[in-house]
Amino acid sequence: MLQLRDKKIADEILARIKKLNLQLKIMHVCGTHQDTIVRYGLDSLLKNCGIEVIQGPGCPVCVTTTLEIQKAITLAKNGVTVATFGDMIKVPAAGTSLQKARAEGGDVRVVYSIDDAVKMAEKGEVVFIGVGFETTAPSTAVTLLNEPENFYVLSCHRYIPPALDALLGMGEIKLDGIICPGHVSTIIGMEPYKPLSSRYKIPQVIAGFEPLDILMAVYMIARQIDEGRHEVENEYVRVVRSEGNKKAQEALKEVFNPADAEWRGFPVIKKSKMALKKEFEEYDAEKRYENLLENIEMAEEAKGCRCGEVLRGLIYPQQCPLFGKICNPSNPVGPCMVSIEGACNIEYRYKE
Repeated sequence: MLQLRDKKIADEILARIKKLNLQLKIMHVCGTHQDTIVRYGLDSLLKNCGIEVIQGPGCPVCVTTTLEIQKAITLAKNGVTVATFGDMIKVPAAGTSLQKARAEGGDVRVVYSIDDAVKMAEKGEVVFIGVGFETTAPSTAVTLLNEPENFYVLSCHRYIPPALDALLGMGEIKLDGIICPGHVSTIIGMEPYKPLSSRYKIPQVIAGFEPLDILMAVYMIARQIDEGRHEVENEYVRVVRSEGNKKAQEALKEVFNPADAEWRGFPVIKKSKMALKKEFEEYDAEKRYENLLENIEMAEEAKGCRCGEVLRGLIYPQQCPLFGKICNPSNPVGPCMVSIEGACNIEYRYKE
């Protein structure tokens, strides 16, 4: 529940949005934004003002492909110690998961930070599954710059702007504006979004994570549209600087090269994945264990799962026929129900 003062401010923002008398569809690309929107009922409040807000590919665990998860499972099944964050362990792939691999004797360990995995590597080889966008990737980059021993990375890190470009370019869905992710933007700043607003004539606003942040971002987008503008604006000024975090950006550039890659639910997105540079190949798990991974073919997605369409903003979670029936957090069929940043998991927790 919002505090009384915040409720008064929220009511004022909503009144201003409603006064503009617009019918808009806005996408955000952040699981934390989705949690705030659903938890506080902002989706319903905004619909009463003519604004539909949907989640796009803002959950890093969700966009990680089945093939990448299969590779991690294969390593675990072949005696390699695999370290991962908790959300990844239950993601299903080819009828199994890292959790099942561990139950069958695989050495799969849940860590709370990459430092935990580096410490494990003091006793033997460890493969860390590097998942996340520009927010978490700098910690992987800095770790490799420190030259750890017995430590390898299966890089599943991805860049957000190329995904937005691909989404808008596909033309499957008509969007009137984008709420840009606050965490990612603390690293990359405002500049990477500007070509998208110019190319697609679409307003974008970087937002924080409180309910008032989200409402204000929507109002800023609505106001841009009412005034005929399509710019990148920053609602999250208390944290995000225009230039972003230069040191983090430098670390990413030093360690990673942009590479073409699939995202779950998407075709190949150009220059969207963080691949280790040649100078850091000695830490690349795919090269270290090439003999184990070279012949793996990506398994088909679970029958009936529409996670890919959820990630592209084409459907709501409850429109998937498996949602809340076969698929729930205790028995997830797709990653959108596994991750706490997944749209299906959030919808289930707050509305079921």
